[in-house]
Amino acid sequence: MVREISIETYFSQIELTPLIDVRSPGEYEKGHIAQAVNIPLFTNDERAHIGTVYVRQSQQKAVGLGYQYVTPKLNWFLEESARVAEGRPITVHCWRGGMRSRSFAQHLSDNGFTDVQVITGGYKAYRNFVLNYFSKPVELRILGGYTGSGKTHILHKIKEMGEQMIDLEALAHHKGSAFGAIGELAQPTVEQFENNLFEEWRKLDLQKPIWLEDESHCIGKVHIPMGLWRQMREQKVLFLDIPKEERAALLAKDYSGFGNELLERSIQIIAKRLGGQNVKAALDFLAQNQYEQVALLMLHYYDKSYLWNTKERGENQMIELALPNTDSNENAKRIIQFISEK
Repeated sequence: MVREISIETYFSQIELTPLIDVRSPGEYEKGHIAQAVNIPLFTNDERAHIGTVYVRQSQQKAVGLGYQYVTPKLNWFLEESARVAEGRPITVHCWRGGMRSRSFAQHLSDNGFTDVQVITGGYKAYRNFVLNYFSKPVELRILGGYTGSGKTHILHKIKEMGEQMIDLEALAHHKGSAFGAIGELAQPTVEQFENNLFEEWRKLDLQKPIWLEDESHCIGKVHIPMGLWRQMREQKVLFLDIPKEERAALLAKDYSGFGNELLERSIQIIAKRLGGQNVKAALDFLAQNQYEQVALLMLHYYDKSYLWNTKERGENQMIELALPNTDSNENAKRIIQFISEK
């Protein structure tokens, strides 16, 4: 039996049923539901061919071509779906919950799958659901501070202490600066970043505070969903004020192991903003493996940049907390105590 369910109903399940995405590999790579396994009806080339026939000839001929491509794969669809389902009910979706998902689901139902669901509106409905989800009002706790303050390290310690936290930079595969791609995997698409963020976000208790790092709207090439971004900008920021020398030491520790070539490339990205003398000095220090001196030069630029960005918030949105060093464990404890006393 084939049943239609909404995307809201799908995510309201206590345990999500296995999910099959029948769109082409190209569509899937651009963005997909985190749980979805791709069993494409058509390859990228086949989908393009069908689209061309639809435009240049007729819908009927396009559908006929589609059947020609699908027929040799029918047994493969059953075998792959059985691996995904493992005897459980199964859910199917395509782009808009149309012919692709319904035909696939009916094929499964006709061949031994007793409980098959199709998501009404497909992936398009899911995307609307995701973006609207981030507009739900939540209590955010935003941790800010100059570059090198160890904010990400602190946030993970705060999570270990039982607080809710999302590491936006980990999901983005980027640390947000010219050096942000060093040591990271390739960034996801904007769409997939939002999908992955939703997957983490939906597991949280939205009635309790959620800790985030103070970020620009864009983290590398991806951006924070607008609904969440607006809420982040409305919140006060707990700003960590840590001595520059301490921060430079932490940056040297975090980045020195990736090789001078990558560091030089990142310095060149912001060369115009650093100025010729600073670039030359930084590259000289880098050649001598004096990483803390390189970091101090970079911080001269990044500290000014951060201060400029904070002016948009206004002084009344910044709560300053002075800390002596970058010890993430001790700093996490002090932050929690500081918040509890406010």
